Amino acid sequence: MIPFPIVDSHVHFLDPQLLNYRWLAGVPALNRPHRPADFTAACGPVAVDGIVFVEVDADPGQRLAEAEWVAGLADGEPRLRAMVASAALERGDDVRGELERLKSLSPVRGIRRLIQNEPDPDFCLSEGFIAGVRLLAECDFSFDICIRHQQFPAALQLVRGCPEVRFVLDHVGKPGIGDGLMEPWRSHVREFAALPNVWCKLSGMATEAGNSDGMAERVRPYIDTVIESFGFDRLMFGGDWPVCELAIGYPDWVAMVDRATQGCSEAERRKLFRDNAIAFYRMSREPFR
Repeated sequence: MIPFPIVDSHVHFLDPQLLNYRWLAGVPALNRPHRPADFTAACGPVAVDGIVFVEVDADPGQRLAEAEWVAGLADGEPRLRAMVASAALERGDDVRGELERLKSLSPVRGIRRLIQNEPDPDFCLSEGFIAGVRLLAECDFSFDICIRHQQFPAALQLVRGCPEVRFVLDHVGKPGIGDGLMEPWRSHVREFAALPNVWCKLSGMATEAGNSDGMAERVRPYIDTVIESFGFDRLMFGGDWPVCELAIGYPDWVAMVDRATQGCSEAERRKLFRDNAIAFYRMSREPFR
């Protein structure tokens, strides 16, 4: 197991008793509250002393309410040191007021507007969306890119058009691991990694891998590809809890990444499991309190 406390760059909290999440109707296993105490229980023996909350696709009218709720959780949860909130970036300059309200919440460090479920493959290339993303640089916000692997071409065009914004690719772009699809995903990942303003989260891969039998063997080539492409300076560990539990327990996912990086130096592993998330999301280094 990891010999130091980790900082998880991708954790979700949700409470359907407080907020509405339409997508939960299709995922009954997750349709219940998932709060910090539940995360602590799920971690088991894994020591986590820093958390980045990432928005959970609350209904559009409740995006700000979600951010305010999580900011309130941070008051009593010392591990929760950064937040990636949701905003309707497709509104272009009209989203400026929404971003200013989010900036007033001290944990907010970045924005995510889900792209993965949009039927239009060029959704993120609309004039409004690009204008909204460019506003993030003014707020010193990063942008989490959550796409499916088929959406890489448009996402690459978006990133190239916004060089002043810092991006991070969630879940390594959701490759078709269960089907063993490496191309064109691998080539697209390398194109992303060639852009200096893009980081990547080593997260969400278990849920793309399908059946748990032989999961580690199926996932390993994708882990290796991402490490080879981004190196250890722009790669960060993400648990994707509680979504990961649809496929794997949290300690088992940590152990899988641990085994995949056993041949790496301690400095490299500290970057992956800790330091890069702290730097990217501008979290105070020590102590977390």
